Amino acid sequence: MTQTPTEVVGEGVPAAQKSSWASFLKSIASFSGDLSSLTAPPFILSPISLTEFPAYWCERPALFSAIADAETDEQRSILVLRWFISTLKGQYTSRNEKLGSEKKPLNPVLGELFYGSWPDLNGRGQTNLVVEQVSHHPPITAYYISNDSKGIRLQGHSAQKTSFSGGSIIVKQIGHAVLTVDLPSGGQEVFLITLPRLRIDGLWYGSPYIELTETSYIQSSTGWLSTMEYRGKGYFTGKSHVFKASLCPPGSETPRHVFEGLWHMTSKNVLTGELFTDVTSPKEEVTVRPLEEMEDFESRRLWRYVSKGIREGDFESASVAKSKIENDQRQMRRDELAAGTRWELKHFDHIDSDPIYEHLGKLFKANPPAEDAYIFRHNHDHSDIIRS
Repeated sequence: MTQTPTEVVGEGVPAAQKSSWASFLKSIASFSGDLSSLTAPPFILSPISLTEFPAYWCERPALFSAIADAETDEQRSILVLRWFISTLKGQYTSRNEKLGSEKKPLNPVLGELFYGSWPDLNGRGQTNLVVEQVSHHPPITAYYISNDSKGIRLQGHSAQKTSFSGGSIIVKQIGHAVLTVDLPSGGQEVFLITLPRLRIDGLWYGSPYIELTETSYIQSSTGWLSTMEYRGKGYFTGKSHVFKASLCPPGSETPRHVFEGLWHMTSKNVLTGELFTDVTSPKEEVTVRPLEEMEDFESRRLWRYVSKGIREGDFESASVAKSKIENDQRQMRRDELAAGTRWELKHFDHIDSDPIYEHLGKLFKANPPAEDAYIFRHNHDHSDIIRS
């Protein structure tokens, strides 16, 4: 017998919100387009905008900077893989752990900005972050992360296409990241990083959580290839958040290294039994300027009243503040249309096809074979974020 949403709304839903949650489930079950346009019940909203999410790439900045210290191509690919796996917990489970269930991030507005840094500690160098919402329909977030003293930088963009299938929300992550490392020889090594797909389960019980699914890749310009397979409950084991990563040398399909475990806890080298990743310790929060020093379009200033309402459970005031931001955006688009102008991006330039993606993607037959990209203009100074 098939359950209906109203029969299974469970303990994860506040009593006052059960009706709106049941209505929301019915709407996504019957919706045929991209679910990102649907309005979620207030209690399921996160107080954080999607524009902040690229900070998760560097919440363990020592692992990011350590990549530059590798002495061989093989070691560098291992360190890139270790850093990448260690970013997944923050990106995909941190809101679940903090707030009791996965929350829907606030939809960024066009031109929304986020700046942050992680300070130089123990010789790791300062790491800086620039994020800009470069599109609203569809929502696309571009980011640039750099550690100049170590000669390492990450540039990428992300977007999502969501659909409903089998009682879960399926999220196809669109976009990629390119990691560039300056070598002592004067050359560079470049890594193409693709993104896993997501499945949001637990909807019927009002306690959504994310599982990663299918496969993602890290392809080095030296030929080393990491292939990550993700499984949730009912696949490799009965556990959630399981992954298996195989690292193959250039020109070979036989793994030189295999790592497996739980990406939100620990993993090990299958061949040696040695610990590979451990993300059970606290992450390092990004440092930002005080709210009063931020520009109006910086994420935390823009959404401050919405975030305050959500955190305090005052969903009515959060809804009012959110509606004002959205209405202001609609008016800006109408004004631009009337004036025959377009919104100008501040930090990024769009290109129709990324030559790095196309070149490195061929080595593992990336799908799609080509993707666009957003190139950072190198026009932001972080000196006012971290003061001596």
